[in-house]
Amino acid sequence: MFQWDPRALEILDVLEKAGRQAVLVGGCVRDALRGVSPHDYDGAAAARPEEILALCKTRFRCIPTGLAHGTVTVVNRGLPVEVTAFRRDGTYSDHRRPDGVQYTLRLEEDLARRDFTVNAIAWSPESGLTDPFGGQRDLAAGVIRCVGEPDRRFQEDALRVLRGLRLAAQLDFSLEAATAAALRRNTPLLSYVAWERVQAEFLRLLCSPGAERILLDFPETVCQIVPELAPAVGFCQKNPHHVYDVYTHCVKTLGGVRPEPALRLAALLHDAGKPPCFSLDGQGVGHFYGHEGESARLAEEAARRLRLDNRTRERVTTLVSRHGLQITPTERLVRRWLQKLTPPVFFDLLELQRADGMACAPRPAPEPDRCALLREMAEEILAQNPCLTRKELAVNGRDALAAGLSGPEIGRALDQLLDRVAAGDLPNDRSVLLPLLGRDLTGG
Repeated sequence: MFQWDPRALEILDVLEKAGRQAVLVGGCVRDALRGVSPHDYDGAAAARPEEILALCKTRFRCIPTGLAHGTVTVVNRGLPVEVTAFRRDGTYSDHRRPDGVQYTLRLEEDLARRDFTVNAIAWSPESGLTDPFGGQRDLAAGVIRCVGEPDRRFQEDALRVLRGLRLAAQLDFSLEAATAAALRRNTPLLSYVAWERVQAEFLRLLCSPGAERILLDFPETVCQIVPELAPAVGFCQKNPHHVYDVYTHCVKTLGGVRPEPALRLAALLHDAGKPPCFSLDGQGVGHFYGHEGESARLAEEAARRLRLDNRTRERVTTLVSRHGLQITPTERLVRRWLQKLTPPVFFDLLELQRADGMACAPRPAPEPDRCALLREMAEEILAQNPCLTRKELAVNGRDALAAGLSGPEIGRALDQLLDRVAAGDLPNDRSVLLPLLGRDLTGG
């Protein structure tokens, strides 16, 4: 029935032959039941962690990744399997990890401590499926439901609040009513979770197939993570070109771009600055002058809080700050913006602008045609291998030094030449560029 990786089964076999019940559990079983090949494997065994380590290290490489909580990572020919002792968790005073654990020999007790029913299903070659909480039923119904009492599950580990939304978005499932209500009640507990963990789950949520629906259904949880968006929820734009409030427009823009973390986060935040920039004209029409800069400032705050790396943070803020940029479709300007933004960011910007236009109203907008034309022009330009970076320029810093330049003058001179070459005003020819080093080219 299932196509398991034989390397995972070999690990179970070693434990079983030693008289310890061993199972696959969690996401790998859930995926197999959905007909999806598991990408990673988790196991559980009726053995203490030191026993798992002792039994497995004779055949496999073992890493004591979480002995305090019963987990050993067993690596079989490159496949890591996290094997955890059957356990009952104690109290969770920090809303993240149990203060202590008690080991048990009963699989059902181990499954009872898990977060959601679709993750509380186990399988072994000897006993087949063990599903005491109806996980298969919920999988078939497309439902995320807590194991046991929902408030208790979320209060034990606050990250489950975000994990539940991510799982619902990833599988494109709905949340069972009591689970959804408890999730909303316990959203403030996310403040106990390290931002690095929040970031990992949140970006996975944003890039999941059901992200748009989940973000619209749970704005309070999104705003717990990104409070910069809170004023946008329900904020009417009072503009005939916008039928949605600011938050809904941002989420629908996110749904219109490909699932890449920086691009989706930029789409979500691209109009975060609209509420503080709102003004009404004499006809009662809303305007948002300067909102691109304010949105970029808020996006920078959010990106730093989420502990994004510098490259991703800069990509997000650049896309947000430039999302209103109107590039006239001429070869010169397309060349210039390819150089200023870099080709990957240029194409991301076109995708963001297209989605932004489509999310203004539930009807086709003319914006995609302009974006398509700019994309086509950019692709034609790139096919010519243009000079877009200093590294590709026919002159360099040593040439600038030889021309008598020093310090910041060198960078300014090279950038001026690069701007002119990238725009197609000058050829990338050493004999042409050398005499121009140090000359003021800003006037054309």
